[in-house]
Amino acid sequence: MFGITKEPLDPEPLVAAVRRDESGAVALFYGVVRNENLGRTVQYLEYDAYPEMAIKKMREVADEVRARFTVTGVGVLHRIGRLEIGETSLLVAVSSGHRREAFEACHFAVDRIKQIVPIWKKEVWDDGSAWIEGHMPDVPRPSESRG
Repeated sequence: MFGITKEPLDPEPLVAAVRRDESGAVALFYGVVRNENLGRTVQYLEYDAYPEMAIKKMREVADEVRARFTVTGVGVLHRIGRLEIGETSLLVAVSSGHRREAFEACHFAVDRIKQIVPIWKKEVWDDGSAWIEGHMPDVPRPSESRG
């Protein structure tokens, strides 16, 4: 399951979509709007996306996850539009036979989504706003992903 929506995100359908009978673990990541960034009080966030390309890139991330980790399912949902403090902007679910693989694969997927999926975030403060550039997080190399 991959999607871009303006509606609030519900994790249950995503978890159901990635869980298989052979899955001993499902790792679920919630990206949540926080009220502070770099010492500034955040009022709310706005997300925008190029949905067709974003979904294509989400599928590409899932293919990378499957190539690097032994997983049984991968799914990504991202919300766009105005999001208030505490609302969920991103859900990533990864299932695997074992918890370590599910956690590591989910972490990798979140980092790759931030690197390559065309979704943009605007932070709005009391005294202004700015489109926030993503950062290049550390992404585990293939030799680090298997334990």
